[in-house]
Amino acid sequence: MLNERLAAFDESAQKSDAINMQGLQYPPTLQSQINRLIISEHDLDGYMIERDASEHSNVKPANVFLDDLITFFNSDTVYTGAGLPWSKTHEQFRLRPSEVTLWAGFNGSGKSLVLGQIMLHLLKDQKICIASLEMKPVTTLARMCRQALGANNPTDDYIKRFCVRGCEKLWLYNQLGTVNSERIISVIHYATEKLGVQHFVVDSLMKCGIADDDYTGQKNFVDKLCAVAKDTGCHIHLVAHSRKGADELSPPGKMDVKGSGSITDQVDNVMTVWRNKRKEQAVASNKADDKTLSEPDTLIICDKQRNGEWEGKVGLWFHQSSMRFLENKSQNFALS
Repeated sequence: MLNERLAAFDESAQKSDAINMQGLQYPPTLQSQINRLIISEHDLDGYMIERDASEHSNVKPANVFLDDLITFFNSDTVYTGAGLPWSKTHEQFRLRPSEVTLWAGFNGSGKSLVLGQIMLHLLKDQKICIASLEMKPVTTLARMCRQALGANNPTDDYIKRFCVRGCEKLWLYNQLGTVNSERIISVIHYATEKLGVQHFVVDSLMKCGIADDDYTGQKNFVDKLCAVAKDTGCHIHLVAHSRKGADELSPPGKMDVKGSGSITDQVDNVMTVWRNKRKEQAVASNKADDKTLSEPDTLIICDKQRNGEWEGKVGLWFHQSSMRFLENKSQNFALS
């Protein structure tokens, strides 16, 4: 049957060609089919009318950017944005407005704890929203409260003061478990446009309703995060897990992030948090020598910084009772 239809169509086309050669019109049905394949001037005109006119105005000559370019070379543009809690990073890495930073690392490496301390540091003059989809809001707050106090036993009075200080600057998305990715985008819009949030944490990518093997879905979601960051000026922090290798004794890199390779391509910054389990194992078995004991407990590794010039590693030491990461193992800190 199919061959008969193809033959009939071919015969019809041949007859139409013959008729056309004699200066006659195509049969109406065939003419309609042909018209669908042709892009006419009318179609092009209609397309340009339908296009968003605002996009046309975004094509500008180079001289429009003259003042911005002079400012770039005559100011510390690289060092604009919020700094991390550790002073030795201030001339190396910044959290700039309108950017997306990916925080990667093995499960249990301390990504959420590191981010909690960073958000606590930013609360001095910035507004924060945390969507911690892997733990309850009260757990996130308890960790941050310990980090703020510098100890593991805050009094009821201190807890009240901590919450009062954060009531106009710190918000948490009260949702545990998987959330649709479109909902996350909506929450970010709400937090930035209604609450004035300047830093938004999505913890983590695996809880945003996208399958591990849905690389197109992951790419589209991260693309939307980047668009929201640019549209609102908010800095978005996205937590993602790294693939496990033979062991966790060596730091993973940006190529080890689970999911689509386009994730690290699209974001502005890639930061990896690595926990020195080799040192932990040596200490636990009483086999740690002086060299091992002098090693940092945690590394924060900058594998990408689109608008900065530095990439490298920063060593930190973990203070168990406060859950703080310190610049050096002998660092003292005052209680908040």
